[in-house]
This record gives sequence, structure tokens and C-alpha cells, in this order.
Amino acid sequence: MYVFDIAAGSKQELYRELANALDALTADEPDAVANMANAAALLWEYLPDLNWSGFYRNVADELVLGPFQGKAACIRIPFGRGVCGAAASTRETQRVEDVHAFPGHIACDAASRSELVVPIVHDGRLLGVLDLDSPSPARFDAEDAAGCEMLMQRLAPRIAGA
Repeated sequence: MYVFDIAAGSKQELYRELANALDALTADEPDAVANMANAAALLWEYLPDLNWSGFYRNVADELVLGPFQGKAACIRIPFGRGVCGAAASTRETQRVEDVHAFPGHIACDAASRSELVVPIVHDGRLLGVLDLDSPSPARFDAEDAAGCEMLMQRLAPRIAGA
């Protein structure tokens, strides 16, 4: 069992501490699913105001549900569809303040109001996306996007084998 003492300071400090915890959880583990599962649990536990935290994996140019925390979710998402599909097709982070205003939004949980999706790329290959949902509008800001991008850069080589 891992126990982390992650203080509630600035967002920069929070993401630095999350990065250290993510390193501790994944550094010596070669299994991609185990690493994604622990990353999803870590973010679920320490990022406030989430109702879903997890991964979609790139399987034959389609996003397929990976490890997550939260309610049951959509299993397959085509590239270009919804927030996750937009992140996969553009390989750009999607920060959506109001998911109901996002064209083609896929509502897996009607309680979700805002979303942050970060593509995970390693050696030019899209591995999947990190998907964070919140029941609060405009929950995610630029610091959250930058922090999660940094976390996914660290995680990418540790899930690239799958």
C-alpha cells in the first residue's frame, strides 16, 4: 500500500507532488494497465471536485476504455467524436468549461459539466488520453492542463509497451 502526504498548497506544488507520487507508483512497474490504474486512482484521490478520472487507450485508431475511477463509462470512442476523440485526433489538450456546449459531446455521466482531456504521446505515437470530468462548470484551468500534461509526459514511457 502506498500512502502519500500531498499538501494542499498552490496548484504548481500539487502537481509537483503528484508527479513525485506518480514516479513512486510507476517507476519500477512495466505493466501499462497497472500504471494507468494507479495513475487514475492517484488523480481521483488528490484532485478535488472530480466525478471521473481515467484513461482511454488507442487501439487500432479508436479510443477504448482503460483503467478509471468513477461511474461506468463509454467503452469505445471514435477519433474526432466528443472531447476525448477531439484530443485524440488533434493531439492537443482539450479543456472544456461546459461540456453541454461542446459539439458532439458524449454524455457518459449526465452529472459531468466540465472536462479536461490530455493526449498521451510517446515517440510520436498516440497511446491514448487522460480524461478528467467534473460536476462543476469551468473546473479546470490552464494550470490543471499544464500539470496534467506534465504528468502524462512522465507516464507515457511507462505505458508505451502495451
